[in-house]
Amino acid sequence: MNWLLAGLLSGAVGLLYVMFLTVHPLKMSRYLLATCTTLFALIVLLAVNFSGAMLWLAAGLSLLVFVGSFLLMARFVLSRDDERPVPPLTRKADDPGLGHTAVIYFTHGEPETYDPIGWINQFREFDKQKIPFVPLIARPFFLHNLRKSYLKVGKSEHRMTHHKMIQLLERAFREEGDDSTRFYLSFLDDDPRPDAALIQALNDGASQVVVSEVFLTVSNHTAEGEEQIESVLQQFPNLPVANTGPLYDSLTLQQLFVQRANANLGGADKSRVGILLVGHGQPDEWDREWPTETEHEISFRLQVLERLAEDGFLRENMSLAWMEFKEPKPARKVEEFAQKGLERVLFFPAAISADSLHSQYDIPELVEKARVPADYPLINLRAWNDDPIVIQAIKEKIDACLREYGWKTGLYEFSRESVEAQESAD
Repeated sequence: MNWLLAGLLSGAVGLLYVMFLTVHPLKMSRYLLATCTTLFALIVLLAVNFSGAMLWLAAGLSLLVFVGSFLLMARFVLSRDDERPVPPLTRKADDPGLGHTAVIYFTHGEPETYDPIGWINQFREFDKQKIPFVPLIARPFFLHNLRKSYLKVGKSEHRMTHHKMIQLLERAFREEGDDSTRFYLSFLDDDPRPDAALIQALNDGASQVVVSEVFLTVSNHTAEGEEQIESVLQQFPNLPVANTGPLYDSLTLQQLFVQRANANLGGADKSRVGILLVGHGQPDEWDREWPTETEHEISFRLQVLERLAEDGFLRENMSLAWMEFKEPKPARKVEEFAQKGLERVLFFPAAISADSLHSQYDIPELVEKARVPADYPLINLRAWNDDPIVIQAIKEKIDACLREYGWKTGLYEFSRESVEAQESAD
């Protein structure tokens, strides 16, 4: 009986511990209490009922049961379905729609408060593609660290910022006389999903669709969203669809960094300011599957550095760094700037479209690890956010699709023939 009870308690500790590591912050205290109570009961049981070699044997078996139950519960938690709602598709495949264009504004997304479903989906995608990442036994701890980040920043501003951005984008179209194009916000890791947004647009009668990818790079993230959209489009093979692609080649977006740097000089001469463009980064193994992620991050930031140099900042006082997986890390570069006697350092979360855990916590924490005086000015110039330049960069991508396909919307009334004739003339 003691052996059975020891096994049951060991298994319960494993299950409860995984739950403590992964549940919502409002529930973690109860699971921590249950884990500690059950572990205490197990220790008392072993101490009172076993001794000598039998105690070591019982402890070893209990550890094995704990690890087994931990892995089983981890697998169960990570098998959670994505329960984000998708509206029913009510439109018939042969319905031509009402004639207007729908813009599916598609970006990464991040829940305001802790919800691990985005990373659970990411784990699942990597496993499917056989891309090595965090092993199963470590994934509950990964989610635990994600929750700790949320607890430190309070909440992510990502969703709210993108709500502002799409409103400003729509306003820009309306101010140009476009009263027909409709805009639909969608997130890879938040509500609504890209397929849900597209279904809503189709139900609303859209006759053509522009997918506006508010990302910096072509990556597994953009591919996942495109797969969701394609799963809906299979039912509408004749629906005209255009994709803007990400913003890595946007000259307008590059100008954002120049303007923001100039606005944060704090009275310092440009020759005395260090600028650090921090990329996201991905493991080298992922580069074999998605090389464009790293290629686009590097090429975009190098072009930004050229823009800054043209504006008067010194090239030797500017550098690139990575948030994770790649070198150099931000702290090393900050220390180099300080050793050169620069008066302040401006750092950009260069690949982040809107404030998120990365720009609010992860990158600033890495920068602050630099061994510099406590009062050394380290200025976080934040994610792109709802800056007018960003809205213009997104709009330019959409406008290019409208011109290319000759779609009528507001002031645009291009025929495919006129566009081709203009291109020939150019």
